[in-house]
Amino acid sequence: MEDAGCSDFIMLTPKIVTTLIVFAIVSAIVRVYHVIVRSQKPLYNLARQPLSTLIILCSGGHTAEMLNLVSILQKQRFTPRIYIAASTDNMSLQKAHVLESSLVNQKDVEEVLKTSQFMQIYRSREVGQSYLTSVGTTLIAMAHALWIMIKIRPQVILCNGPGTCILLCIIAFLFKIVGIRWSSICYIESIARVRRLSLSGLLLYKLHIADQIFVQWPQLQQKHPRTYYVGCLV
Repeated sequence: MEDAGCSDFIMLTPKIVTTLIVFAIVSAIVRVYHVIVRSQKPLYNLARQPLSTLIILCSGGHTAEMLNLVSILQKQRFTPRIYIAASTDNMSLQKAHVLESSLVNQKDVEEVLKTSQFMQIYRSREVGQSYLTSVGTTLIAMAHALWIMIKIRPQVILCNGPGTCILLCIIAFLFKIVGIRWSSICYIESIARVRRLSLSGLLLYKLHIADQIFVQWPQLQQKHPRTYYVGCLV
């Protein structure tokens, strides 16, 4: 009789495991759907209190466009502001520091540090780097991005450029799914993109990772209806 009972239990175990797996998959799908739907709500639905804001900078014109946008933000609303750039991009952080200093009387360094932080992140691949060696650097960049996001856990993420922002946005999206932190991800497409989204913008759009994607040309919004046309921001 005991052998028969054990046999019945062994036969039931695969069914239980299968049921649990199916339940887990369905739960994950429902949770992802819930996150995507809830993410469509605009920022004004967030609590009326200061929001820690991660500002992802990229080199060149992307940095200039982002800092132009930051300069017109409601500073008391989006604070503290955490600026992050690639480890090889010192110029962008310098420009961000100049902007923050201009907002404080007499450029008081201590006052700047109260409302802003400046960080760097490893790049997954440098220009001209071989794809073989980029595998290792990509893993390092992923680990570093995860550590940064665990540390700062921003409520709002502003980004507009390639490469650097993708890893951070993906991690922020996963954090929403597992309930670690709800970050509103806002992607601002470059003014240079008139008819097609950039690769970063397209990925964030197709995968529903970004809460809101803003474009600066009406024909771009017509082609991608879930984006928001805001006119020229430069």
